[in-house]
Parts: sequence; structure tokens; C-alpha cells
Amino acid sequence: MFWYYLLAIGVIILDQLTKWLVVMNMNLGESIPVVEDFLYLTSHRNQGAAWGILQGQMMFFYIITVIVIGVVVYYIQQYGKESRLSGVALSLILAGAIGNFIDRLFRKEVVDFVDTYIFSYNFPIFNVADSALVIGVILVMIATFLDERKKKGSLEA
Repeated sequence: MFWYYLLAIGVIILDQLTKWLVVMNMNLGESIPVVEDFLYLTSHRNQGAAWGILQGQMMFFYIITVIVIGVVVYYIQQYGKESRLSGVALSLILAGAIGNFIDRLFRKEVVDFVDTYIFSYNFPIFNVADSALVIGVILVMIATFLDERKKKGSLEA
């Protein structure tokens, strides 16, 4: 269990460090090309959720995030012992939730900076915490799929 929480702490530190660097070194709206026509560092702020939905609903985010953190910690304790993949996935979800919660609590907005263009589509700007959340959710789906396959295989044997 210790390693799952250590992973979460590491991701939270990386998330907060990258956001701090953006805030300290870039003007709001400033964009720096990393790979022309594909990847930019763009200083952006978001007072809502993904794709800018629920703008300014901070109390809602505070309540939901505290609930999510509690549920994720519970599931890490329950399933982390059984499945390393589930433990890692839940650690990433925990880190992502806490990383953006820290921003909302202290900045009243989330710092985003990874700006990608996939073909000609300008994907919504995101951050390390958002990436951890998405990767964590994908890994939870994979772990659930593998667990169901294993259970189905043991029933047929």
C-alpha cells in the first residue's frame, strides 16, 4: 500500500511543480511551441472542469473531490492488495484529484498548460493532474476487464 501512496505523492509534486513553473515563468495566454503544429506550452487557467464545463462552481468541486478522494482511498485499501494494476490506477486517480484540488483550494482556478493539436483539432489544454486522471481511469477499465476475464476463466475450469 505504501508504494501506491508514494506514487500519488510523486505525481502530485510533479503536477504542482510544473504548474508553479508555468505561473512563475509565463504570462497568461502565452504559448511556447515545443513541436510546431502539434505541442505547445500555453499558460491557461480554468475555473471549471474538463472542457471548461461548470465554470466557477468551486463549492461543487470541493465537495465532489473530497468524496472522490475518500472513495479512491477506500478502493486502494480494498483492491490494491489484490491487483497491482488496480492499485497503480487508483493512485493516479488520487494524485490527479488532489493535484487539481490544490489549485482550486489555493488559486480558485486550475493551471493548465499542455496544449496539443491532433491533426487540425485543438485539444483542450490540460495539465499533469488531468493526465494522471485519464491514465488512471483507462488503467481501471483495463484492470476490470482483466479481472472479469480471470473470473470467467476460473468459473469455466
